[in-house]
Amino acid sequence: MPSYLNHLGVVCALGADTQTVAKALFSGDTSGMRKQAGWGSERQLTLGVVTSQLPPMPAAMEAAHSRNNQLLLAAALQIEPHIREAIEQFGRHRVAVVIGTSTSGIDEATQGIGLHHAQGTLPADYSYAQQEISAPAVFLSDWLGLCGPAYCISTACTSSARALLSAHRLLQQGACDVVLCGGADSLCGLTLNGFSSLEAVSEERCQPFSRNRQGINIGEGAALFLMSRQPNVEQAESIALLGGGASSDAHHISAPEPNGQGAQQAMRTALQAARLEASEIDYLNLHGTATRHNDAMESLAVQALFPQGICCSSSKALSGHTLGAAGALEAAFCWLTLSQHNLNKLAPPHIWDGAADPQLPPIKLAAPGTQFDTAPRYAMSNSFAFGGSNVSLILGVVP
Repeated sequence: MPSYLNHLGVVCALGADTQTVAKALFSGDTSGMRKQAGWGSERQLTLGVVTSQLPPMPAAMEAAHSRNNQLLLAAALQIEPHIREAIEQFGRHRVAVVIGTSTSGIDEATQGIGLHHAQGTLPADYSYAQQEISAPAVFLSDWLGLCGPAYCISTACTSSARALLSAHRLLQQGACDVVLCGGADSLCGLTLNGFSSLEAVSEERCQPFSRNRQGINIGEGAALFLMSRQPNVEQAESIALLGGGASSDAHHISAPEPNGQGAQQAMRTALQAARLEASEIDYLNLHGTATRHNDAMESLAVQALFPQGICCSSSKALSGHTLGAAGALEAAFCWLTLSQHNLNKLAPPHIWDGAADPQLPPIKLAAPGTQFDTAPRYAMSNSFAFGGSNVSLILGVVP
């Protein structure tokens, strides 16, 4: 059974609403990728920065303040009328919240600890709860006055892809009628310095699958879906999560299994769950981090599963790698690709230097302006993470 993704709120380096994000996505706009200093590294880093003004915390919820929660709120406010309508229809105990994150409020917490280290006292507004992984889901649930299941998933860069899978299962099991699901991650000195210490961060805009690739660009953002068992009655066709697959490499703490076996398993499981053949997928959003190991193994996995080729691209050069939010954000890019926001039937372009790596099997990367012959109906999104965590999601247009 599909789970319908009827409404989407999104904020990232591409923009602060679905229309703006769609326009920037399909045009390959990289203007949100900006060089910044001051994140603890001695280098200026190219980052996917949200520059729009974020909403203030709701009254009486200032204790939950974090940039992470503000990003999440910005996405939620875009679809708030639909959320409130669902609460009214089904009841507060039948609406769940499942969010993926990796940073939560750790940036605010580390700033507080830094002050304590320097001055011997914590800020007056310091709260350990800011950095708890559960904080984003608790915040949304409290703000909306919900009584249904509310929790966060943190599996590094697959976090919010797993959140969508978890939301799908809650619906299929009858645990709730509607799920507010997605992910949020904010820029954070701890993670930026961590990736820098691994020598995995590029100073320039990232170049996925290029022979010149030097690593990732970190980004921030939030994507939030309202998922239910019922289609959107306002439209003739709806977009649904048709299925997903997850696997674990158990290979290395930070490196993927080099032949892409775990990635293949996740994609094949997703196809089986969606009851589709690989040849039916119109577009694939690659994880495509521009690291040596990820791009090598992912190109092997994609070539093995789609030997005839598949229109694909990595969106990391447009949004940055939003870590715990990446799975939901890139599912949102697939949603936009399948939706009425894509009237010109464009594929999200793969922005890079065009210098193919001869050591990688060739894959069909979408050039700017690439159009589908007919309106696309099925899209797959890949998310891979430290610890060998792999998730693939399949979205589709259904009557």
